[in-house]
Amino acid sequence: MSDSPPIQSDDWDSVRAACLAFPKQFKTLLLATTDADGKPNASYAPYLNIGGWFYIYISGLAQHTQNIQVSKRASILFIENEEMAEHPFVRKRLTFDCSVTEIYRPSPQFSETLDRFQDMFGHLMKTLRNLADFHLFCLSPEEANFVLGFGQAYRFSGEELTLITHRNQKGHTPLKRDVE
Repeated sequence: MSDSPPIQSDDWDSVRAACLAFPKQFKTLLLATTDADGKPNASYAPYLNIGGWFYIYISGLAQHTQNIQVSKRASILFIENEEMAEHPFVRKRLTFDCSVTEIYRPSPQFSETLDRFQDMFGHLMKTLRNLADFHLFCLSPEEANFVLGFGQAYRFSGEELTLITHRNQKGHTPLKRDVE
């Protein structure tokens, strides 16, 4: 069970701090993409967060890479481990809708970023960085949704995701029962 205290909906600084801290507990992100026909694909990738952008280095043989190259869009998800969650229905989660840009090999940013990948993920990166089918992508968040629990769902939007709104001020809607 998670031991972090609930955040009050009007404590925007705490909500923002929790949102920024949440991905730091993960070395990988869950990745959702679609192909040209809209067929979805769910996968994952190791990542780096540099300046609020998410970088992934993935094989061109993978469906998610082909999808990203066509659509230039992806959604990423960070989700609390089931063992840590209060309940399976109340797992903390953070989703980003992102535009995607490829960082090409001749760019100094490519080498600098892969050096950071090697620092983070070790010796395997020496091998992977020399495989021609691998591509480096920068995922730029355009909107985020952060769920901390029931009644604690927030939308982040605007430049640098600085606008925070409560997802639903009125709460869930109960079913209307027919009177017999």
